[in-house]
Amino acid sequence: MTATTFFEISGPDAGRLRAFYRGALGLPVGDPDPSGYALVPPDGGIGGAIWDGTATAGSYAVFYVQVDDVDAAVDRVTAGGGAVVLAPRPHGPARIAHVSDPAGNRVGLFQWTGQPPG
Repeated sequence: MTATTFFEISGPDAGRLRAFYRGALGLPVGDPDPSGYALVPPDGGIGGAIWDGTATAGSYAVFYVQVDDVDAAVDRVTAGGGAVVLAPRPHGPARIAHVSDPAGNRVGLFQWTGQPPG
């Protein structure tokens, strides 16, 4: 399966980001879990999350493409002229990576490795 199914927004002041996206754009951002990860339900679109991931991946707003195999997708990205921004790694019940396209735009890749939420 390949589909755009999730987005994620990261920055050093996740509380301010949550307030911004709630107030300015009306996103139904939930309260953060103990790790600081606040889910945004799909509500007719794709779901996502807001958190402070700056320690591992920096500040970003990225959409995720669900793939069957993150490592194989990363290989295809680099063969196609893209680059690895964040190497494949575990992330909750998923395995993720961030890559860039040939223009330098960041894109997230993920595959379920555990039980998907919900």
